[in-house]
Amino acid sequence: MNSPLAPHSITEDIDLLIRPEWIIPIEPAGVTLTGHALAVNRGNIHALLPNDEALQHFRPKKTLDLPGQVLMPGLVNLHTHAAMSLLRGYADDLPLMRWLSERIWPAESKYAGPEFVRAGTLLACAEMLRGGVTTFNDMYFFPDAAATAARQVGMRAALGIVVVEFPTAYAADAGDYLAKGLAARDALGADPLVSFCLAPHAPYTVADKTFNQIATLSAQLEIPIHVHLHETRHEIEESLKQHGVRPLERLHRLGLLGPQLIAVHAVHLDASEIDLLAHEACHLAHCPTSNLKLGSGIPPMASIQAHGINFGLGTDGAASNNRLDLFQEMRHAALLGKGQSENAEALDAHAILHAATLGGARALGLEERIGSLLPGKAADLCAVRLDEWLIQPCFDPASHLVYVAGREQVSHTWVAGNLRMCNGDPLQINVSELLDIAGLWHNRLTS
Repeated sequence: MNSPLAPHSITEDIDLLIRPEWIIPIEPAGVTLTGHALAVNRGNIHALLPNDEALQHFRPKKTLDLPGQVLMPGLVNLHTHAAMSLLRGYADDLPLMRWLSERIWPAESKYAGPEFVRAGTLLACAEMLRGGVTTFNDMYFFPDAAATAARQVGMRAALGIVVVEFPTAYAADAGDYLAKGLAARDALGADPLVSFCLAPHAPYTVADKTFNQIATLSAQLEIPIHVHLHETRHEIEESLKQHGVRPLERLHRLGLLGPQLIAVHAVHLDASEIDLLAHEACHLAHCPTSNLKLGSGIPPMASIQAHGINFGLGTDGAASNNRLDLFQEMRHAALLGKGQSENAEALDAHAILHAATLGGARALGLEERIGSLLPGKAADLCAVRLDEWLIQPCFDPASHLVYVAGREQVSHTWVAGNLRMCNGDPLQINVSELLDIAGLWHNRLTS
């Protein structure tokens, strides 16, 4: 990678110079750099260049040496329900529709208010930052409460304007959901760490009329549509009974397919549907652990990749995973992709790292801001220790990140150049407060 600076440029003052053992910039693809440094200034990546050039060009306020560590873009969790961290382990070992109807929806109808959402999202944000996640794409009620939590810890959030047809404590009907979500978007529009998606829950909970409104709003506001789609065979069977077509074809006829669509799960796709998603330049949010745990199935990710469909990785919520851990998702995505396709070359380590970073950013329309270590982008970063005895030897840092390391090896996380997690500890909130939150809601949910 060439230095963006001229060989004899004047020494500059910068905020931070990070000198790790390796840097994986994601762009260009497949590159691992050694002997390089990353310069950060005013929250952005200022330069990526060899160490000796960095020492000549910059006067950093702080220099951070990270021997034995790899620096990479912060991870992007492309699909989660952050507040459901309070329901971790609450409804295990059930298929999706029983999981929803017997456990999750009744609990939400009783407890899911602004306090629940703020507390659960705060717990989720701390967990994600601990694992190198700097951006999450959320789908839940009370997005303003979720924003309060994300802002408290300084995390980047893409918040869903959730829509379903039935009433909850949040809204009365589809129109009310849209009105409240759009009002939250207007109120938070000036925050550089907050963006929004339209988030119709699923084809089986949203009517055609509402989907038409969502397609129009997406085009007018130029924001993504984030929807569960083809998660289970049962969903497809019910759509054929009620609408005469599979869910994807229904959304296609309603005008929702295109570069604005993030199809979440997309487990059960036939060849023609993969062709359609590729033709329409849709994005996928692959949630391998949740798909396994709910018994939903394994999507044909090797074929999806071969068709050039952009995809990112998501954890889903902690009620169906039960970890908000992108390292786990990376490993599961790689192994399942190889196993399902019977092709060991499918979904290699660099492709999975791309999905966990730039793939998610691109789906959210944030690829010009985050997802890779190009100068001018926000300094959303994570550093991972690869020098611990338990994970030696290390021949290829990219491979090690996907197949060996875990979130426990993440040492530092930055969002917009601000250090948010250091040596395993969140910096914007006390761990004792997180334990108090978890204990309080555990008692309420078991009383």
